[in-house]
Amino acid sequence: MDNQTGKPAFPRGIYGITAEKFSNGRSNVEVARQMIAGGIRLIQYREKRPHKSFGAMLEECRLIRRLTREAGVLFIINDYPALALLVDADGVHIGQDDFPVPEVRKLIGPDKLIGLSTHGPEQAAAAVAGGADYIGVGPIYSTQTKEDVCAPVGLEYLDHVIAHSPLPFVAIGGIKEHNLAEVLAHGATTICLVTEIVGADDITATVRRLQAACR
Repeated sequence: MDNQTGKPAFPRGIYGITAEKFSNGRSNVEVARQMIAGGIRLIQYREKRPHKSFGAMLEECRLIRRLTREAGVLFIINDYPALALLVDADGVHIGQDDFPVPEVRKLIGPDKLIGLSTHGPEQAAAAVAGGADYIGVGPIYSTQTKEDVCAPVGLEYLDHVIAHSPLPFVAIGGIKEHNLAEVLAHGATTICLVTEIVGADDITATVRRLQAACR
């Protein structure tokens, strides 16, 4: 907990995201359970309509919220502030085409985190002005995990954020175990690997290995 704001503190290390499409038949709940066993400190639930109904998402998020609360792990909902409120998640993560940060803040209140995906310096500055609590920086490399994703922003934008943005951030997009050291060398302290984790044969062991690399 951040003593100044009352909001949850943004953790260092691996930022976990669910991605059922790449999870080799495992449910999002099972993936979250294995991530937690590996020592992850933050999980974002990311599913989209119409691939999954709101009812199914609500049920999954209630189960994951229970797991994360018991383990003291932050739980963030991607795109859906109402879903975050229904399950009392710790925050919501939105994109550039979603509702503006100040409007989302009106919905979710002052005590929950708002993360905003950014792809360039102007968006990073706007995130600060709009009241975001942290930003996503990416995609660093080419990625096929998200549909309609923008072109890679590369390590130059990561360097810009480290030098100029006061906000915590997560480096994301195309990051794998083989290029993780490069991202860390540029100064990132919170890093997201999606398919490398959810598609792993042993998610728990993979998270432990990646967390150790980030120390």
